[in-house]
Amino acid sequence: MECRRCFGPIEPEALTCPRCHALVYQSELDRLKADALVCEKEGRFGAARATWTRMLDYLPPDTKQSSWLVHRIGELQGVEDPEPAGAPAAAPSWLAKLGPLAPILLILFKGKGLLALFNAKSLLSLGVFVGFYGSEFGWAFGAGFALLILIHEMGHYVDIRRRGLPADMPVFLPGLGAFVRWRALGVSEVVRAEVSLAGPAAGLLAAWGCVAIWAITGSPLWAALARSGAWLNILNLVPVWALDGGQAARSLDKSQRAAIGSLAVVLWLLLGEAVFVLVAGGALWRLFTRDVPAAPSTRITLRFAAILVFLGLVMWLVPGAGAGVPD
Repeated sequence: MECRRCFGPIEPEALTCPRCHALVYQSELDRLKADALVCEKEGRFGAARATWTRMLDYLPPDTKQSSWLVHRIGELQGVEDPEPAGAPAAAPSWLAKLGPLAPILLILFKGKGLLALFNAKSLLSLGVFVGFYGSEFGWAFGAGFALLILIHEMGHYVDIRRRGLPADMPVFLPGLGAFVRWRALGVSEVVRAEVSLAGPAAGLLAAWGCVAIWAITGSPLWAALARSGAWLNILNLVPVWALDGGQAARSLDKSQRAAIGSLAVVLWLLLGEAVFVLVAGGALWRLFTRDVPAAPSTRITLRFAAILVFLGLVMWLVPGAGAGVPD
């Protein structure tokens, strides 16, 4: 075995690296911790206690983490799961085939309606968001643009919920965008990256939907929405700060970040869209930060690159310039 942090040799039965003292099974511990926290939040204390106990197998007994786990397991001893109010209604068999769409469709299937997905804060902020852009660019564009942002944010929400993690519905900030608040404590960097890219992936599908409607109708409204949606999602992939690209870049090593930056430069030269310069600049900056992961993800790199390319293809197909908002 080889340490993922310092690449030193590790004995098969070792729990820590003898050179840098890194935990050998850190990723498994992160996964188990996330599962235990979800179990506690849902009131499944027996399952939480069992999951915390499993973590002890991957930790040396003389560590602070082990001591904390023993204390936490003791706190959960004797805590009974709440009695269920009734057996949950069985979901239809077709629901399991819908993958990440299942959480939303399950709520609708139970008869609560689409509005049950939203709380008052989310609905109010969405209304203000539509009003802000509608008054500036026309109500049809404002409503369509808000829908594109909603689809992007629901990409995050659905991906989080399908993993069994808690999340709030999107909150919209006129002039700034929107966000989904979720509890990422104990979640690995790769999972965070996948959640981050789920938003631009959903935004990509929405942009291509607008392209299809524009191709059928020839309406400049749908062309503007397609270009605006693609531009905004590319901007969100700039690998800096709290943007989706910034979170995804935490799972990439320097060579992978350089590859994303190079791809952005190529897309800029081919398409002439300046927003790709921002992506390239962000990737260049991330070459000098110290947040390089111990286990970089090739899968995240390929997903990041594919989303960039197909968003660029939307920009190439649809007439206009820049963000494409109406004059």
